Amino acid sequence: MSIANIGGDKIASIGGGNMAQAILGGLMQKGQPAGNCFAVEPNADTREKLAAMGIAAAPAFDARVLEADVILLAVKPQQAEQALRPLAGSLTSQLVVSIAAGIRSEDISRWLGNHAAVVRAMPNTPALILAGITGLFARPGVDAAARVRAQQMMQAVGKTVWFDRESQLDTVTAVSGSGPAYVFYFIEALERAAMEMGFADATARQFALETFLGAARLAAAGEIAPAQLRANVTSKRGTTESAIAVFDRAGMQRTFIEGVRAAETRAAEMGRELGGSP
Repeated sequence: MSIANIGGDKIASIGGGNMAQAILGGLMQKGQPAGNCFAVEPNADTREKLAAMGIAAAPAFDARVLEADVILLAVKPQQAEQALRPLAGSLTSQLVVSIAAGIRSEDISRWLGNHAAVVRAMPNTPALILAGITGLFARPGVDAAARVRAQQMMQAVGKTVWFDRESQLDTVTAVSGSGPAYVFYFIEALERAAMEMGFADATARQFALETFLGAARLAAAGEIAPAQLRANVTSKRGTTESAIAVFDRAGMQRTFIEGVRAAETRAAEMGRELGGSP
């Protein structure tokens, strides 16, 4: 658990791993003092990393976390219920923001003794370099001020989007949560193709990375749809058309969409399995 200040509020993060460090680090870059942080993190190596950031750390739960105004749940989904157990029935007006993938807000509320103020947040790994995007959902017990607190916290590591239905966070998980792995998968494929066609390993990686990076920047730079950008590169009877034809014959786009849907289904299943409710 870690404590910092957003606009004077104390924030406690249950779990001090990479994502928690990214969020706290992002807040600190925005002026939050490390001296206002307190951490409970069982892993000794992780505690050392927190200490290097100026964040005091302890190996077990500490009641000082109850002094927080906002509590960030930043543990693996399988650990969420156990991690929240020491807080059950002890919270008053604190806002709880969970980044535990798949764990539904109703289960978090129930584990905390029917605590009302719960927000679910689904960031992705580019948050580690403050370039993420986070989907947010607030339970009815979260007021406007608390929504602002949650949004400010997650904006420390990238952009944020609110959703009206919690089930949409399963889609966020499938699209952006798992999305970086899809990008890495295709970078890996392009890199391998370059190596098989004679590039040295380092050169193949450089071309694959710079191509994806540049294409993403180009897509983000204007209002031209990716489909049109792709068409602009695909000259009649040209090299790109030959490659796209192979991809289309293999049903690559449809297969990719089916894969994302499978991830969405699994996200919903995880919520049911780990939450212990229908």
